[in-house]
Amino acid sequence: MSGPYTSFVAIGDSFTEGLNDPGADGRFRGWADRVAERLAALTPGFRYANLAVRGRLLDQIVERQVPLAIDLKPDLVSLCAGGNDLLRPGADPDRMAKTLAGAVRELRAAGAEVLLFTGVDPRDTPLMRRARGRTAVFYLHIRSIADVYGCHLVDQWSMQSLRDWRAWSEDRLHMNAEGHRMVAAKVCEVLGVPTEDRWRYTWPPRAHVDRRVRLREDRLWVREHLLPWVGRRLRGTSSGDGVEPKRPGLTAFEAGPPADAPRP
Repeated sequence: MSGPYTSFVAIGDSFTEGLNDPGADGRFRGWADRVAERLAALTPGFRYANLAVRGRLLDQIVERQVPLAIDLKPDLVSLCAGGNDLLRPGADPDRMAKTLAGAVRELRAAGAEVLLFTGVDPRDTPLMRRARGRTAVFYLHIRSIADVYGCHLVDQWSMQSLRDWRAWSEDRLHMNAEGHRMVAAKVCEVLGVPTEDRWRYTWPPRAHVDRRVRLREDRLWVREHLLPWVGRRLRGTSSGDGVEPKRPGLTAFEAGPPADAPRP
């Protein structure tokens, strides 16, 4: 089909839910909502659902969200999953890829176009850089899956503009509004959807930050973000416990406010 798209279902975890890109209605906005805004502006009657929930693992997304997406019969489904799995010791990227491939096969058989994502290179991310090897293997699998099943692919690994911390929120795991804006621009480019936003640009130089200031920031991050994350892992709980999808049904979506001003 390759557009114009009349319906879009987004499934996944916190990245697709939109953390930490606050919207005007008090819920998170995120790249998926931003893309839906562009599609709604171009296509009368456009419908959108977002089933993503923060903290979800790949198996949970495949078991709970993929069947719902198939039942909704959309033109386009985005599927980004596995990031939470890769944070855990012992994650098997080969097994994960097999699970993902099965989900993609089902979505394609149902007639939907599928949008897949690689992640950002984690070498600058404190929690994930030790897992860079298995992360790279999983993302190579995703590229292969996209080729085999004829999916659209958003390669965030090659998006050097996302390697600047100004695209990320204080927890160093979730993008801020600027990061989500860049991803939305990249998605639009991959889908052939016109947008004035750009994802490829060079950040202006940053002011020098004293080493002592950086150490204080690191200690604050450990206390406010890392230790709570470790605590949830030890307790077997998730940040998504009790959280419901923000747009569980495929409903009419009106274009929101004008897109953020394009970056130079």
